[in-house]
Amino acid sequence: MYEPSRHIATFFIAGFQHWDGALLLPELGPGTRLELVPEPDNPHDPDAVAVCLDRRKLGYVPKTHNALPALLMFYGHRILELRVLQVDPEADPWEQVRVGLYVADAR
Repeated sequence: MYEPSRHIATFFIAGFQHWDGALLLPELGPGTRLELVPEPDNPHDPDAVAVCLDRRKLGYVPKTHNALPALLMFYGHRILELRVLQVDPEADPWEQVRVGLYVADAR
């Protein structure tokens, strides 16, 4: 039976306050699809996966959740989806955008 996607993890975007998150907050809403961009040459974490909207960096997948996406993307699998679940402009900057990571059904 076809399933459009399966939930893997929920998290806040790491480093949101250090990138373009505040500038892009008005463009984010529940259901907004975000891009996952691997950064294997990142000097702080070889498993770093950036979170972007229209090629503008919002932050990163937290280190506690980035191993699987980094591994799948390293081997060329583009089966992951990242979608905004909740936006709270009044929250602390590092908790303003909660996202869900999903594996898409490619059958």
